[in-house]
Amino acid sequence: MARGVARQPELAAWYGSTGLAPMFTSADAAPRRAALVAAVGQAAAHGLPDTYGADRLLALENRTDPVAEIAFAQVFADWTHDVGGGVLDPRRVDPENRREVIRVPTQELLARFVAAPDPAAMLAGVPPQGAQYRALQAALAAQMGPVVGADVPRVPPGLWREGMRDAAISRLRTRLAALGFAADSPDPELFDSGLVAQVAAYQTRVGLQPDGIAGPRTVDRMNGGGAPRDLLVALERMRWLNGHDLDARMIWVNLPEFNVRVMEGGHTIYESRAVIGKDKDDWRTPEFSDILQNVVVNPSWNVPRSMAIRDYLPRLQQNRHAVAHLDVVDSRGRVVARDGIDFSRFTAKTFPYRLRQKPSDDNALGEVKFIFPNPMNIYLHDTPSKGLFGERTRAFSNGCIRVQKPVELAHVLLDGAADDPAATYARARQSGNERFLKTLPLPVHIVYFTTIADEDGAVRHFPDVYGRDAAVWAALKARAPAGVETAALAE
Repeated sequence: MARGVARQPELAAWYGSTGLAPMFTSADAAPRRAALVAAVGQAAAHGLPDTYGADRLLALENRTDPVAEIAFAQVFADWTHDVGGGVLDPRRVDPENRREVIRVPTQELLARFVAAPDPAAMLAGVPPQGAQYRALQAALAAQMGPVVGADVPRVPPGLWREGMRDAAISRLRTRLAALGFAADSPDPELFDSGLVAQVAAYQTRVGLQPDGIAGPRTVDRMNGGGAPRDLLVALERMRWLNGHDLDARMIWVNLPEFNVRVMEGGHTIYESRAVIGKDKDDWRTPEFSDILQNVVVNPSWNVPRSMAIRDYLPRLQQNRHAVAHLDVVDSRGRVVARDGIDFSRFTAKTFPYRLRQKPSDDNALGEVKFIFPNPMNIYLHDTPSKGLFGERTRAFSNGCIRVQKPVELAHVLLDGAADDPAATYARARQSGNERFLKTLPLPVHIVYFTTIADEDGAVRHFPDVYGRDAAVWAALKARAPAGVETAALAE
């Protein structure tokens, strides 16, 4: 058995730590096997491809040899990985996605599973538990219809209508019955009027034309195919957030919605329109999570180096007194007089200075910014360019997120860290100097959901402003073996 798991380090470590003791083929393992088979049989309900081999596990259920043990263990590892943190690594799907998925190690999950008095309940706690994930599942179920167990045979591809006879029609009846549309008959291989009625009823339930004909689309849907791609992508994105407490107080920025919220207990306590990065290379706002640390009142603006060498260095090379609102700052933080600098000597690689704008009414960051230190130097901030908030598609920034109602946001974020948030903010503002105001640590989630459930469970849709869903969809399709019929792969 050791050889069988040698290529999977976490399984190898688990079995090594337990002296190769079986957990799926031991005398007391029947509840674990049943729980795992039932869990993977619900793959379609999570928008996951049916690639876990539940049929094979059922065939191995009564065996106690190492082949059966390893088969169950590998499916456990694959299932908990995929449903617990996503099929994909978001950073490999899209270089602009900087999200790090919080995955529970397989060894830890195995320990919980073996110790669990109810293995099925333990597995049920692996997927995301939040209301948004459940709402997306409900929306998927509403379009897909009921989900059946892995032990129910699939219907082979074909087309059948009233009066036709075929051995496959018996399997069609079996699957329909499992879906809640039983059509009993003394001649199960005949497509009779009773079967027509039940096929039509099923078609009505899942939003297909109720013609009573079991054609390719109907058969595919009965087998778990034909799911809408937007919901499948949204469910995968939500699995990437598993491990974060989305009921905690947090800042939630959904880029396709052009919106910033402060959420607590799943409810919005602050909301504002936002402007995000332009749809251009190196300008698009990335996806990631971090922790808010400070509200900065009267901020200085340190021009991002990419912008300094792209937009401002050529102008300084033509006229050293151009962009006079920006100070030239050396590596020690000292303002350098421009008269002593020959800007023509420098290239984008050798330019040794930073550019900085002092606090002012026309500062590019407005009167306040909200920082959560990250390698991309992304933050939320005010802006003097208020007119852009009236646009429907608000992708105009260099990557940071502009907030329409920044002062109200500052008051909300200072709550709990200051006795009187409004007065604390006002004093800092009136000083005219840059002031860092400490906040309570607060998670910030910059996400990309073109389809998502709101607080009431209603599913909402937004434009794919950066075209990122296509990359996720292509990666999901690429992960499924050829020939697998799956809810995650039907166009």
